Amino acid sequence: MKNRQTVAAFDFDGTLTVRDTLFEFIKFVCGSTRLYVGLALCSPVLAAYVLHLVSNSFAKEHLFSCFFKGMKYERFRTLGEDFARRVDEIKRVETVEALRRHVAEGHRTYVVSASIEEWVRPWCTSAGVEPDRVLATRVEVIDGHLTGHFSSKNCHGAEKVRRLLECEPNRADYVLYAYGDSNGDREMLQLSDFPKWVK
Repeated sequence: MKNRQTVAAFDFDGTLTVRDTLFEFIKFVCGSTRLYVGLALCSPVLAAYVLHLVSNSFAKEHLFSCFFKGMKYERFRTLGEDFARRVDEIKRVETVEALRRHVAEGHRTYVVSASIEEWVRPWCTSAGVEPDRVLATRVEVIDGHLTGHFSSKNCHGAEKVRRLLECEPNRADYVLYAYGDSNGDREMLQLSDFPKWVK
């Protein structure tokens, strides 16, 4: 292993942060009252997800659409950049320190997240991750506005492995460290040589 390169892959929500940033971002943009009203309106779909009647991806896209469909993309992107300050308030210090160590040691460091690119990438790049090494869910934009749909698969579970291997296909050529906290990270952790479950 001494002659192989090192790659490190980090989940974002619950791993580099202490809580899910989807709800934090909605609250940041819309305020607490609208968040709770929106969750109430989305409750049938969220209940169906809890009962395993619909997929994680379906429920997440539905929730995203409820709050952001029709928003100008430039405003959404700017809000994502502004949200980086909020991420600093909810970061998981020990995992962020591990990320910074990998970056400082010259390891190819990725953040692989089911959250949305526009609010994950700004914080990650400020922490030293190369922009093209932030692999997250992408939003669909038509005529400068969010459609409420995703333009990529939800970057969750097996999709995390697919996206990472798309960037780092020669698996035998590197040692992989992976950091995650949930079932959505299980496949990425199983792929790695050094899985780090964050609790």
